[in-house]
Amino acid sequence: MVQLPADARAVVIGGGVAGCSVAYHLARLGWQDVVLVERHDLTEGTTWHSAGFVGQLRSTVTQTRMIMYSAGLYPELRDLTGLDPGWHGVGGLRLATTPERHEELVRQAGAAETYGLDLELLTGEQTKERLPLLETGDVVSSLWLPGDGWLDPAMLAKALAEGARKLGVRIFTGAAVTGLETADGAITGVRFGDHVIRTGTVVNAAGAASGVIGRMAGVELPIVPIKHQYVVTESTGVSVGMPTVRDPDNIVYFREEGGGILVGGYVRTPQVWDEPNPLATPRHLFEPDMPKFEESWTSAVHRLPHLRERGEIVKVVHGPEAFTPDGEFLLGETSVRGLWVAAGFCVHGLAAAGGVGKVTAEWIVEGAPEYDMFAMDVARFGPHARSTSWARAKVLDAYSAYYDIVYPGQERTAVRPLRRSPAYARHAELGAEFGEKAGWERVNWYAPTGDDAPRPKGWAGRVWSPAVREECLATRDSAGLFDQTSFAKFDLRGFERLQALAGANLDRPVGTVVYTQLLNARGGIEADVTITRLGDDRFRLVTGTAFGGHDAALLRRHGVDVTDVTSAYACYCLWGPDAHDILSSLTSDDLSFGYMQSREISVGYVPVRAQRVTFVGEYGWELYTPVEFGLTLWDLLAGTGVRPGGYKAIDSMRLEKGYRVWGADITPETTPFEARLGFAVRKSVPRTESGVELACLVVDDPAEVCLGGEPVRVDGVPASRVTSGGYGHRVDRSIAYAYLPKGVTRVEVGVNGGWVGADVVAGPVYDPQNLRVRSRGQL
Repeated sequence: MVQLPADARAVVIGGGVAGCSVAYHLARLGWQDVVLVERHDLTEGTTWHSAGFVGQLRSTVTQTRMIMYSAGLYPELRDLTGLDPGWHGVGGLRLATTPERHEELVRQAGAAETYGLDLELLTGEQTKERLPLLETGDVVSSLWLPGDGWLDPAMLAKALAEGARKLGVRIFTGAAVTGLETADGAITGVRFGDHVIRTGTVVNAAGAASGVIGRMAGVELPIVPIKHQYVVTESTGVSVGMPTVRDPDNIVYFREEGGGILVGGYVRTPQVWDEPNPLATPRHLFEPDMPKFEESWTSAVHRLPHLRERGEIVKVVHGPEAFTPDGEFLLGETSVRGLWVAAGFCVHGLAAAGGVGKVTAEWIVEGAPEYDMFAMDVARFGPHARSTSWARAKVLDAYSAYYDIVYPGQERTAVRPLRRSPAYARHAELGAEFGEKAGWERVNWYAPTGDDAPRPKGWAGRVWSPAVREECLATRDSAGLFDQTSFAKFDLRGFERLQALAGANLDRPVGTVVYTQLLNARGGIEADVTITRLGDDRFRLVTGTAFGGHDAALLRRHGVDVTDVTSAYACYCLWGPDAHDILSSLTSDDLSFGYMQSREISVGYVPVRAQRVTFVGEYGWELYTPVEFGLTLWDLLAGTGVRPGGYKAIDSMRLEKGYRVWGADITPETTPFEARLGFAVRKSVPRTESGVELACLVVDDPAEVCLGGEPVRVDGVPASRVTSGGYGHRVDRSIAYAYLPKGVTRVEVGVNGGWVGADVVAGPVYDPQNLRVRSRGQL
């Protein structure tokens, strides 16, 4: 046994690129006494067999920025450490061989402009000029990214480790973790046989073995080891300057390796590594499975014709990779205080390792990372993610479709249905089209009665139904009934700590509903919620379906007592000018209480908490009842003949009203003042001025509909990106939002491969005086 210390400020478990990067960045931020432990030698888990691709363009702005940061860090490591990190900045090509993939490349090119990422959209002929080895007869277009490249995994890890050592990190190999010590829900130590390192901070960066490490502290992590394969051909004198190539339509990627070609791909029938103690042996590989690799190899031979005669395979690397249910990284603090995770990199750990270390260290040291990390936050998964069978089924589904085009709003079907509202059967009877979020089945729209609504152009018209317009207009003209049982709901105690987090003043009379943001130390928006005061020190917080785990973890970290009551209550929303008449026909209770007020009433025989709150800009209520009454309440409300509606209609109407969505329009990187939510902030909160604010854009051509991520130019100069967008059926306008310099009145938006003008308006475009929200009658 190596001589391990008795104490450490932080212990990082795992000697791959992620662990070495976290340790390096912790030390760079000034933490002394950081220890990294690895049971084998450095890199001998999953890092050593990585194919090493660094592709900067990703589906989210955060992951792209992390990889851009990494790509900038890796060349600098040579100067920082004196070691070559094995960086090959050869650039990269991403091919499109179908019109649909070309559309995707065009959207990605637009998004890249907003990231500041250098790229060029090439024709098939230009692609051939860039890399003459390629067969491009079927290539419609490609993206050329000069900042892409590849890395030698072992060299990178050693450079990061040396950088960490120079900053004082102690690294111990041959040190197998046998247990994690906890007390009162917090980490207290790491066990190695009879020896314990006492510490209050542990980072689980154990790759495919991260699940085993997590279970040592009672934490179930949805990480599934998947078998992933690539091959290397004999040397044929391929230039070391050959760019990396991704051909997603044919599920293959390749680059130069030792004068030959390294070829990898994502198989349609992936296999889980069913091993209770993964990575117990160093440099673990599986037997080659060439039949499974046939589709990718055939695609490679087609794309690189010289492989037909000079493509002998001289090496097969078939190793484990750690995947997550949604294909995103798993980062952040777990339910055990002080136990962090940096794992689940879905083959892209090498590319993002620098960024992973940066954000994880910032999170630990400063309390919040620079970037919005919700899409990768371990807290994004609900309690159902503890199920290994659920995680396994979701991972297999995600891996099998990894290179598929994913259209905005497209739904996956694996492990469904899981969580259902009491009224689920009624929705199905009405022909509902369901979507899924956080395991909940939610109505996107119901069966339409006609088909006369204009279909938007491009991608916005792919996942679409004329029913959305019908539901919006019914809500405007009479009333709509919406099932929002999936709302995350928490009962809270601890006023002073809750008030310290909230931007608005919560010291209001019992029965008051407060709209507020929960803010981080920089003033960024960590959550967007309503909080109802139920008693002197009793509050109920309601947040978005997907944000429950994140928001609960945030509250608990700040000492608020949190009880999750999401599954205890059904919630139906009755909104529209006829809402008062509908509800009053079912109750004798007084409904005259005002906007942003909450009262207990009876609807028929059903006990209900009615809250005068709206997310669509129409008069009405959120109606909460214990789940055992949920079906009865739905039947009472639906029995009045009110038109039911789904979440797509809600999204259209909230856009018209300028209601923000957390994670899109507002994030931890934006403040309430930038988001024009200063009205929801008490005077004692410091006001920040950045010169930009969230602006409402009305697009000139109503058929050109934004979906989020589109580039925005001012006077022909890149200025911003669309945070969210859609079609407003009550006003017949295409609406989008973007952060812009104050005073801008006119912009251009990149939509569907072209540029369309848009006016910047004060907003909201529907009922700007809020008369409909407060008035019972139709205006």
